[in-house]
Amino acid sequence: MSVIQETISAEIWDAKYRYRHAGKIIDSSIEDTWQRVAKAISHVEKPKEKKFWQQEFYHLLEGFKFLPGGRILAGAGTTHKVTLFNCFVMDIKNDSLAGIFSALKEGALTLQQGGGIGYDFSGLRPRGEYGITSGIVASGPVSFMRIWNTTCGILLSTGARRGAMMGVLRCDHPDIEEFITAKNNPAELRHFNVSVLISDAFMKAVKNDDEWPLTFSIHNISKIYKKVRARKLWESIIQSAYDSAEPGVLFEDTINRMNNLWYRETISATNPCGEIPLPAYGACNLGSLNLTQFVTQPFTSQAEVDWHGLENSAKIATRFLDNVIDVSRYPLKAQKEQAQGTRRIGLGFAGLADAFVMLGLQYGSDESMALASKIMKTISDVTWNTSSELAIERGSFPFFEKENYLQGRFVKSLSADIQKNISTRGMRNSHHNTIAPTGTISLLANNISSGLEPIFQGVYERNVIQANNEIKKYLVTDYALAEWRKINSSEKFPPAWVDSQKLTPQNHLQIQQAVQPYIDNAISKTINLPADFPFEKLHDVYTQAHEMGLKGCTIYRPNPITGSVLNVTEPEEIVEPCCQM
Repeated sequence: MSVIQETISAEIWDAKYRYRHAGKIIDSSIEDTWQRVAKAISHVEKPKEKKFWQQEFYHLLEGFKFLPGGRILAGAGTTHKVTLFNCFVMDIKNDSLAGIFSALKEGALTLQQGGGIGYDFSGLRPRGEYGITSGIVASGPVSFMRIWNTTCGILLSTGARRGAMMGVLRCDHPDIEEFITAKNNPAELRHFNVSVLISDAFMKAVKNDDEWPLTFSIHNISKIYKKVRARKLWESIIQSAYDSAEPGVLFEDTINRMNNLWYRETISATNPCGEIPLPAYGACNLGSLNLTQFVTQPFTSQAEVDWHGLENSAKIATRFLDNVIDVSRYPLKAQKEQAQGTRRIGLGFAGLADAFVMLGLQYGSDESMALASKIMKTISDVTWNTSSELAIERGSFPFFEKENYLQGRFVKSLSADIQKNISTRGMRNSHHNTIAPTGTISLLANNISSGLEPIFQGVYERNVIQANNEIKKYLVTDYALAEWRKINSSEKFPPAWVDSQKLTPQNHLQIQQAVQPYIDNAISKTINLPADFPFEKLHDVYTQAHEMGLKGCTIYRPNPITGSVLNVTEPEEIVEPCCQM
């Protein structure tokens, strides 16, 4: 479908992605936006091939088949001095006022150009520690996070494009207890997502209920500040997540074990939504294939996936994202060096849950897990093979070291053919696949289900923050349900209908586990829970996520602190699916 139907979709396009210059409207239609983006991204192609690739990219974007990151849609082909990358991980080079405020300046410049930022604050001295040279008592990481939070708020008040932030702290930092509960205060760190960096050693200590030392090193001398029960600390993380939807957890050893650039990077932070673990100054270059547009004969017994169309689109999308790296502006030189040195991309999908409904499969069923796995493997294989073809045409990414790269755990899990291609052709991109949350761009594409997430509700109320920071409410209908009602007006829901209200945390974890083996970056996945979900049932969810080899986990339960972005409406229309989960 190539037209915007939902009011919220049209307004999001107009407010966030429609190009205006000096107050004059340039993009008259969504087709103009696609044409502008396609032309800009084809700019790096050879002169004789630009027109061909411009058309290929346009057809890829047409009908919302491919949803590039929001910054690409908003900035490509405009005169705006903005980056096309959604997010960056930043660095606090040293634990000093000069180092901290230098990092703050870099962060502000990045936020100003529309990039979200992520930081590992673990290198900052704990509260109460004396500075060796100054003698000044440190106020701790959380206090300095407040400065970033204020800076982000000030930039938003000036009309800067909204950029989120991620704050990370190690599970053994002396201030970890303060960090875990920081956002339990409704006034604290509202511009941050926060996650605890969890090690395998900590998870072992939790299992054994061992004492866990909270330590910090100054001039390579490690000091134990206190010891806590590991299980008690773990329970406090879960309790805080239940009460205020944060913190999430990031499993650092899994992330680094599976990193394709294990031989040159140690990763301790992610972008704000967690789908791209990155080294300092690394960048997110994201795009999602809209699976609803690859279902033929939906809602019939003949419904199936258009595998040929999906593969062809994945191939073109890989080239598209590789081009973005050379088209984009960069707020900082270090970000450009890192992006062009690794040429990371993150191709994934959106609309999975809607595609299930259109195919007659229930989200959470064994059949849905198998299909999700097959879809992600297909996209992954195409992306890796296309990257090796691009390496022949354009050269491998500069940080490529063939022998080391081939020894990576994820690379060794790839097919023999792909590993042979890496050996003989090289590799254009260091990393290839991810699943992003696709919140806003899913709404743009007529409210398809976002990323890997289940359908929230058939019809619901959504709160959207406007440019003036006011909240506007929209009544929105899920894409699959809207399509179903065009042909089945007498039936309220399709036979395979299931939404987030009917799913267990295990359903969420299992579908994440089904696709994780084919994703070399990570997955943004939130386990949405009803407000009355029993705390006792949540206790083992994060533990299971670690045991499954996932790279992170987040839950969201409506609560007095964060409220709810999505509000259920029309309770009388909630019906049981055709068979119980």
